[in-house]
Amino acid sequence: MTADVHLLAAETKTSVAAVCRALELPRSSVYARRNRQPSRRAQDTALLDVEVAAAHEGSKQRYGSPRVHRALQREGRRVSRKRVAARMNALGLRSKRTKRFRHTTEANPAHTPSPNLLDRNFAKDTPHEAWCGDITFIWTEQGWVYLALLIDLCTRSIVGWAVSDRCDTALALSCLNRAVARHRPPVGLLHHTDRGATYTARAYRARLGELGMVQSMSRRGNCWDNAVAESTIGSIKAELFDCVPVDIHDVRHQLFEYIESFYNRHRLHSTLDYVTPDEKLQLVAAAQVA
Repeated sequence: MTADVHLLAAETKTSVAAVCRALELPRSSVYARRNRQPSRRAQDTALLDVEVAAAHEGSKQRYGSPRVHRALQREGRRVSRKRVAARMNALGLRSKRTKRFRHTTEANPAHTPSPNLLDRNFAKDTPHEAWCGDITFIWTEQGWVYLALLIDLCTRSIVGWAVSDRCDTALALSCLNRAVARHRPPVGLLHHTDRGATYTARAYRARLGELGMVQSMSRRGNCWDNAVAESTIGSIKAELFDCVPVDIHDVRHQLFEYIESFYNRHRLHSTLDYVTPDEKLQLVAAAQVA
């Protein structure tokens, strides 16, 4: 009603006092309502909106309400997930959606695939007990660029990655060698991928043998056998490439920032009960000491 009185006064070009007399309203109550402080609930909602927007922006618009909710909880904010979702909806905040993509790895009928030793046992208790990998493509203004990844199944950390303008065994080997040089995995690590020709190639299998790794491969035409790698690639494509990269150098730069600065260190993983890969590694190390 207070807003109506002031609006009516403006429209009729008369004073608020005159409108109050005409409507037989106490002028004091109109001004009291106008000057009244917002309720505690309204103040808390305004503060929550700022916090929700900050958490969403901190993830570069990658988080939906579940991860925003957990991010706020980690900062000590007590709020329900339902309320966070409602505030995100009111603010028009959305997570970046997963985009569809095609595989680039094709099987070579002349190569015999390795058995599916992983058998969808994606939950591992020890880091570097099992890695899974895949190769996908990224379109740039200069043409196709190919990305190879290896993910640790315990921490869900991206342990190795490489980019090339060619989808070949050299790309897969580059990714593997970088992961090994960085993490020094133990002998017996289970290495799981699809049946792509890059992974069944003689040179790649020879390198796995030198490292003492055991090769495992998905069943034919069964993407769920490599679901973790599929999901990771889906997250990268959904959360990173809003615009078409310029060239391979642009792709490499964006991937480095995303993987090394965000994904492994700060991205909350629902599979890990909303901790980051780095935090998961620390939790496992602490449990082993205890």
